Amino acid sequence: MPTDTLWPTDTPWPTSTPFQPATEAPYSYDYGGGVHWIDVDLSQQMVYAYEGNTIVANFLVSTGVAAFPTVVGQFHIYMKFEYTDMAGPGYYLPDVPYTMYFYKGYGLHGTYWHSNFGTPMSHGCVNMYTPDAQWLFYWAPMGTLVNVHY
Repeated sequence: MPTDTLWPTDTPWPTSTPFQPATEAPYSYDYGGGVHWIDVDLSQQMVYAYEGNTIVANFLVSTGVAAFPTVVGQFHIYMKFEYTDMAGPGYYLPDVPYTMYFYKGYGLHGTYWHSNFGTPMSHGCVNMYTPDAQWLFYWAPMGTLVNVHY
């Protein structure tokens, strides 16, 4: 059984592992439709929720701008918060809803400070319309694969 830690082990960027749909992952669950996993398409600014090989939901999102790109590779959700504060160079955001961290400080989360989805707007996170982030938060268990690519 894995040991819970506050921060994941560093992963080389980008990861060299070729993409394959999840067949098993830490804490993965098959709800009858297949293992849950998340695909983040940076080119399309879309997130897709999969059960096995079937898309069960899709969401228009905003990812990192050129100066603060979203990491590319395969990761797993390692921490979830219904609300958390976020801060970085030039910003402080209290009570960011439905945050799921998948690599260091990179996460998928609800967004109340803009509604310009479909356009890169973030410091590397995947900004989502808050009701979409809520749905994904409760759908994806800890350990869910997050595949991020162009």
